[in-house]
Amino acid sequence: MISTDRRSGMVLYSGHVCPFSHRTRLVLAEKNVEVDIVLVDPQHPPRELTEINPYRSVPTFADRDVVLYESRIIAEYLDERYPHPPLMPVDPMARARARLLMFRIERDWYSLIEEIEHGREKQAAKPRKTLSDSLIASVPLFAQKRYFMSEEFSLVDCSLAPLLWRLPHAGIHLPAQARPIVKYAERLFARHAFQASLTAAERAIGGQ
Repeated sequence: MISTDRRSGMVLYSGHVCPFSHRTRLVLAEKNVEVDIVLVDPQHPPRELTEINPYRSVPTFADRDVVLYESRIIAEYLDERYPHPPLMPVDPMARARARLLMFRIERDWYSLIEEIEHGREKQAAKPRKTLSDSLIASVPLFAQKRYFMSEEFSLVDCSLAPLLWRLPHAGIHLPAQARPIVKYAERLFARHAFQASLTAAERAIGGQ
């Protein structure tokens, strides 16, 4: 549901194509949480967003007196508040490993997507090759289990799905040797929650 009225309850201020907003919408959809989604232009944020988030960034999540504005923090908050289905392991060591994976996905791969999208074509060539090579080198990790290094769908997969959806738009087309990644992506994209999480703009730019 898209609304501009944050008094109706929980509100997510989301970018149209922001991958971190997409991750948050995917977690909400996996949890089947009803929330008003306000799609905003981060360059021209609405007044109500500037009032609750000093960084004026998306995603920003408002839940009564709680305001959160970092997608990993929002995702873990939602997983703890709505524990079914669980998207993080119970074991502390496994949880720490999942957090480390999400950190590395952002640092190693999302940073390259941002370079590709915000740079000129000549500037994008190097990060495009770096990301493609890094993904190909990671094929064995995608081949191990049904989801990323796990038999259960998790917040790690919620982090990877928006990135993989954006690869064609970033000019990255994985070769045949990366088939385990392609099959993994297809499993994610086929999930009802993933399809429900897409904005119209994201449907236009993504997919394998």
